[in-house]
Amino acid sequence: MEGAPKPLRVAIADDALLLREGIAKVLADGGIEVVASVSTGAELLEVANRGGLDAAVLDIRMPPSFRDEGIVALEQMRAGGSKIGVLLLSMYATPEYALRVMGAGSGTGYLLKERVSEPQTLVRAVETVASGGSVVDPEVVEQLVKRTRADDPLSRLTERERSVLELMAQGYSNGGIAQSLFLGLKTVETHVRSILQKLDLEESPEHHRRVLAVLTLLGAR
Repeated sequence: MEGAPKPLRVAIADDALLLREGIAKVLADGGIEVVASVSTGAELLEVANRGGLDAAVLDIRMPPSFRDEGIVALEQMRAGGSKIGVLLLSMYATPEYALRVMGAGSGTGYLLKERVSEPQTLVRAVETVASGGSVVDPEVVEQLVKRTRADDPLSRLTERERSVLELMAQGYSNGGIAQSLFLGLKTVETHVRSILQKLDLEESPEHHRRVLAVLTLLGAR
């Protein structure tokens, strides 16, 4: 039909033939044209170098080492100036891989292979990366959030301890904190000791632990 938008042109790279065929069917049913189907990252790069692609769907682990060939292909495409959308698929929700993929810039995505059984999700993801957007599987996002919280020492503090640390950052003494929060002085001292312990700030002649605790708070903002 004259004036109708052209379908997206996509290449697929996965060493599993049946999975490639499944992805191709899902994309074709979603109005996307699959112009190439290959089994390695090297072959995908050859296809991409010919031009004419809008996006590529790659497995992360492919021959020869079955480690990170898909991500390497993405990084090589970006290093060569390619702007095509790249959607990486993986059997596992691996935050390290996801961060590496998203670090390659816009037009990239990371989805679990199980999303192939969700046609709308897969098609929408390909359309998103092809338009320069980014996609991260919800399960991966959840793991990244959990890991970030686990790595954040401030997450170990109770709400009261956080309030005490906030006042420490404002220059309050233990006595001033006690008056401000309507607490006994000994209670404040207990909170301060707990804060220093939870932030892993050990006694040291070179550093003032109270200052280091405040720096930890400020660095998280």
